[in-house]
Amino acid sequence: MSSSQCLENPPTLNPNYGVGTVKELGGLKTYVTGPPDSKLAILLANDAFGFEAPNLRKLADKVAAAGFLVVVPDFLYGDPAEPSNPQFDLDTWMKNHDTVKGCEDAKKVIAALKSRGISAIGAAGFCWGGMVVVKLASCDDIQAAVILHPGPITVDEIKAVNVPTAILGAEFDSIYSAEKLKQLGEILATKDEIQSYVKIFPGVAHGWTMKYNDEDDSAVKIAEEAHLDMLNWFTKHVK
Repeated sequence: MSSSQCLENPPTLNPNYGVGTVKELGGLKTYVTGPPDSKLAILLANDAFGFEAPNLRKLADKVAAAGFLVVVPDFLYGDPAEPSNPQFDLDTWMKNHDTVKGCEDAKKVIAALKSRGISAIGAAGFCWGGMVVVKLASCDDIQAAVILHPGPITVDEIKAVNVPTAILGAEFDSIYSAEKLKQLGEILATKDEIQSYVKIFPGVAHGWTMKYNDEDDSAVKIAEEAHLDMLNWFTKHVK
């Protein structure tokens, strides 16, 4: 994920944003929101800017309002990308935040949820988080996955997917092009045992579901379209 496109329009992080609370879950600091007695949970895996991004927490609260317990772990251990820092190097940062480790951490959070009585779990990942979720989708830990404007996931990872999976991509994405995402969709479509689809959103760039400007009505509208697609996928498959 060497492209700088994922670092454009960085959010102003806010550790106090949202109606949920931050608590320890599976050994990770985690933003938790939604009905505590729900048997259905959704895990959101952050992009490079981490779990304190306001738009991510806003989305978590929105999904929680639909009846899910939503968890947003700090997979980056307090070390989000800082493109404004002249010392920041994305390649070095990626080496320090391996998505295989992210998947292992996610499984710990999922195990903690199941130990508390959660019966079904969905997972969605954004950019860096999409690279985590595609790995989760090959396991039995979750019931459904949504991957949004991912980093460079692989064909082999898509071939290994065994849960219902949706991929939401951008028309203009230098990290993972719409054409490549459509090819991944063709691979998923050959897997008769699971439902899947790929949707490419016109006129948007990498990260549009998270890094939109609240004052840009058109940007908000298309981000919310993707959010609704994600929620509908989970409503259908996580039950």
